[in-house]
Amino acid sequence: MYYVGIDLGGTNIAVGVCNEQYEIIATASAKTNCPRPCEEICADMVKVTEEAVAKAGLTMDQIASIGIGAPGAINPDTKTIEFANNLGFKFAPVGEIMERLTGKEIYIENDANAAAYGEAVAGAAKGTRNSVTITLGTGVGGGVIIDGKVFSGFNHFGTELGHTVIVRGGRHCSCGRDGCWEAYASASALIYQTKIAMVDHPESVMWALVDSDINRVSGRTAFDAMRKGDEAGTQVVDQYIGYVACGVANMINIFQPEVLCIGGGISREGERLLAPIRKEVEDTTYGRYSTKQPKIVAAQLGNDAGIIGAAFLGLSMK
Repeated sequence: MYYVGIDLGGTNIAVGVCNEQYEIIATASAKTNCPRPCEEICADMVKVTEEAVAKAGLTMDQIASIGIGAPGAINPDTKTIEFANNLGFKFAPVGEIMERLTGKEIYIENDANAAAYGEAVAGAAKGTRNSVTITLGTGVGGGVIIDGKVFSGFNHFGTELGHTVIVRGGRHCSCGRDGCWEAYASASALIYQTKIAMVDHPESVMWALVDSDINRVSGRTAFDAMRKGDEAGTQVVDQYIGYVACGVANMINIFQPEVLCIGGGISREGERLLAPIRKEVEDTTYGRYSTKQPKIVAAQLGNDAGIIGAAFLGLSMK
């Protein structure tokens, strides 16, 4: 049999057809065109799913189930998106509508949780029963797998890992709190920190890297400057890695996962990012004297993690 995973975002609907080896064999996508009624978006999800299935040379009869990863607060028991601000949904019965339109069993989960499950079944945490996946993007997303299942708390609002506070009274976060990990460790936070350093250091090579246009700063700017021996860029990178490591150590103290995966564009920095994080974690976590230590690795699946994880959500429910 084959499985369909849908990554429903505020901008795009991405669909992948997976085989039993957790491989994506065909994809299709369309614009989400938010905001608009849930029924219309569900109809488009079905249309894109049928397109992907046809590309795979299959029929819908060969699809065992369909999983959906979506942003916001998801109740997988009722298959409802209870709230998703960037979709404009409140208590949207997505699962019910999709089951009616497709005749298939529908599973639905938060997109970060789906990505974490993807890494657990087919990526950097494959072969483990307990893992945490962190994504350093516009925000800090996260998902937790415990005993092979997605964990999200009794009301499904749990594992908002980016909204744990690492600096009390610190920078204001979009969630309403001050000092959240997301406000210091996201790619957006890194860009903010880079711009401040550039203003303070007009001699920095970072200005040349962006052609003197501060609006062109990206998550790579400070790292590229650091590789050129730029002191200001190096300071930004070291400070940023310290913030990331602080939150990672917290996650390990709480969950003690077999593997903690770090994804997002910044994870492409590889060992320049991971090695100092490992060192700080080794020196500061409560379990540092244990003979068994969590592994901190780069996530492997990239944008495919959400699709693969969604496709196999049915396994997590069993």
